[in-house]
Amino acid sequence: MPVPVNFSTPIRLSAKERAFSQIQRWIIEGTLHPGEKLIDADLAESLAVSRTPIREAFQLLEVQGLVVMQPGKETRVTNIEKKDILKMYPTLAALHALAAEYAAAHIVPQQIEKLKSLNLQFREAIQNGEPYQAMELDEQFHQAIIEAADNNYVAAFSSSLQIHIRRFKYVFLKQPITGTLTSVEEHSAIIQALENGDANAAAAEMKQNFIRPMNELYALI
Repeated sequence: MPVPVNFSTPIRLSAKERAFSQIQRWIIEGTLHPGEKLIDADLAESLAVSRTPIREAFQLLEVQGLVVMQPGKETRVTNIEKKDILKMYPTLAALHALAAEYAAAHIVPQQIEKLKSLNLQFREAIQNGEPYQAMELDEQFHQAIIEAADNNYVAAFSSSLQIHIRRFKYVFLKQPITGTLTSVEEHSAIIQALENGDANAAAAEMKQNFIRPMNELYALI
């Protein structure tokens, strides 16, 4: 199992947290491949920790669905398949549509302005051919709506599922998909609906913003 040597790690974390964060990142980015066997001794050496934090990290990663553990035998990165996209995106779309409904009732002018600013930066990243920046700004846009919804349950489930969405993009596409100006227009429609306090329209526009890319990605892969 090849383990990277040169990498940056978060500071002020426990050994378990640091191991969890780094291994999770390697799985999401595809450094640790789907189906790959994880050797705790190798990871412990690479991360300069004992094998106990590695094993504890494995347990947390299994809860997230990123690894499968067979106690006393082996731990492997979970596999992902093309058909998973048809399960992940509709689920995330439903969660974010619900967040949009909640946000329509709670959002304040400052949050609206933040969404407009993020969408403008998102447009610029697309026009400048910066796919990684565009993906990050798109996620920030949707996260801002999650925060405006002020619903911890929606936030928690959305965050968990977003990990798998990001992993899917990295593993299958090897790089983020370049956004399109259609996404910018959909974002604008979401903002307008939120500004009008129209929960139904906000939810509908949000679903469209997830389902359209899902169909495009599925056809592309």
